[in-house]
Amino acid sequence: MDQANSTDRLRRNALGVAAVTFFVVSAAAPLTAVAGGFPIAMLLGNGVGVPLAVLVVTAILLIFSVGYTTMARHISNAGSFYAFTARGLGGVAGGAAAYVAVLAYNAMQIGLYGLFGAVAAGTFAGFGLELPWWVWSGIALVLVAIFGYRQIDLSAKVLAVLVAAEYIVVLIMDLAIVGTGGAAGISAVSFTPDAFMSGSPIIGMLLCFAGFMGFEATTIYSEEARDPHRTVPRATYLSVLVIGIFYAFTTWCMVLGTGPDKLMETLGGLPDPTAFIFVLSDQYVGSTVTTLMSLLLVSSVFAALLAFHNAAARYFYVMGREGLLPAQLGRTHDAHQSPHTGSVLQTILGIVVLAIFVITNQDPVLALFVWLTNLATLCVIALMAVVSFAVIVFFRRNAGLESSAFSTMLAPLVAGVVLAIIAYAVVTHFGLLTGASEALAIALPLLVPAAAIVGAVVANQLKQAGGKRFAELGAHQKN
Repeated sequence: MDQANSTDRLRRNALGVAAVTFFVVSAAAPLTAVAGGFPIAMLLGNGVGVPLAVLVVTAILLIFSVGYTTMARHISNAGSFYAFTARGLGGVAGGAAAYVAVLAYNAMQIGLYGLFGAVAAGTFAGFGLELPWWVWSGIALVLVAIFGYRQIDLSAKVLAVLVAAEYIVVLIMDLAIVGTGGAAGISAVSFTPDAFMSGSPIIGMLLCFAGFMGFEATTIYSEEARDPHRTVPRATYLSVLVIGIFYAFTTWCMVLGTGPDKLMETLGGLPDPTAFIFVLSDQYVGSTVTTLMSLLLVSSVFAALLAFHNAAARYFYVMGREGLLPAQLGRTHDAHQSPHTGSVLQTILGIVVLAIFVITNQDPVLALFVWLTNLATLCVIALMAVVSFAVIVFFRRNAGLESSAFSTMLAPLVAGVVLAIIAYAVVTHFGLLTGASEALAIALPLLVPAAAIVGAVVANQLKQAGGKRFAELGAHQKN
C-alpha cells in the first residue's frame, strides 16, 4: 500500500546496485576500520586470529542476509528494520524497533564527528594547519548537511570516488606486503583454530562486528532503488562479501607485515595502536602512500558520516510519514525529493551533542566516538536479532509467498539466536569495549530498552486511536 502522496515521496529509480553498495560500504568505512578498529581488535582480542574472526562474522552476516533479503523482496520500505519488525511482529514491536533504529543511526553518525575531528586535526596539523578538533567536526557537519539535503544520487557519486580511493590505497599496501613475503614469509597461521581461540576471541569478534556496521542499510534505500526486488538483495550480499573479503585479506596482510610472532609485541610497543597501518605503509610502500592514506582516512570518516546521515534522515522521514513522529518529518523536498526535514533534524541533533561534548571538554575519540558508536553497534545487532525472528513469523503468516524453508525459517532462526547471544555479549563487555566508567557502562546500554519502550508507547497510542494508520505501519511502498 502506498502511503506517501506523489509530492512527499523519495526520489524513485535513482539508485542501482553499485550506488546502494557504495552507500553501505561507505558506512562501514573500510579504511577507518583497518586503521582504527582492527589493530585494537588484535591488541584487546585474539591477535593473529583476527582474520579468521572476520570470516566468522562474515558468515554470520551472510546467514542473516538470507532471511533479510527474502523479506526485502516483499516489503519495500525505507524504514527497513522498523518495517520488517512491524510486518512480522506487529505495529507495537515495529514502533519499538523504529525508535531503537533512530537511536542507532544518530548515535553512530554523531559519534563519527568526534573521530573525524580528531583525525582531521592530526592530519592537517602535519601540513601546518592547526585547528581544534571541533572546528573540523563543524566543517564536516556543514558539508554533510548540504549533501544530505540534496538529491540522493549526488551523495552516491561523492561516495563512489571516496570509497574506490580507500580500497585502492590499502590494496597497494596489502599487495606490497604479500609480494615481499612479509616479515617472516607467507603463513596461514591466522586461519587456524588455535589462533582464533588465542587471547580473547569474544572481544575480537565483537570489535570485528563494529567494522561491518552499515551493511544492513541496503533496504533503507529500497524506495529509491531501481528494481528493488533485485537491487537490494544483490547489494546486500555484495556488500557483505566485499567488506568481509577485504577485511580478512587486509588483516591477514597486517599480521604478515610484522610476522605472527611479533604482532602483539609491535602493537604493544606503539603509543597508539591506530598508527599500526601507517607504520606498515611506511615500511612496505613508502611515505608518499602513507601521506595519501592519512588524507584518505579523513575522507573515509567523512564518507561514513554522509552514509549514516542519509540513513538517519530516512528513518525520520518514514516515522513522520507513518505517524510515529511529527508529520512534518514525513515530507520531502519539492525539487530534490530528499527527506530534507529529517536531514535538518539530524544536523541539529549533531550540533547539540557536539556542543555538549565540547563544553564538557570530553575526548573526541575516547568519549564521543567510542561511547556512541559502540552504543549504535549494540542497537543494530539487537535489531538484526529481532528482525530475524520477525522474518520467521511473517512467512508463517504468509505461507504462499516463498517456498524455501531455509530462507524463511532455518537461516533466520540460526541468525536470530546467534545475534541475540552476541548482543548479550556486547552488553556484558560494554565497559571493556568502551573504556567507560562503571556507571556509563550500565547507563548507555539501558538507552536501548528505553528507546524501545518509548517507541512501543507511541505505536500503542496509534493503535488506541483506531483507524487504518496502525494497521499500515511498515507497509510496502510501491516503487
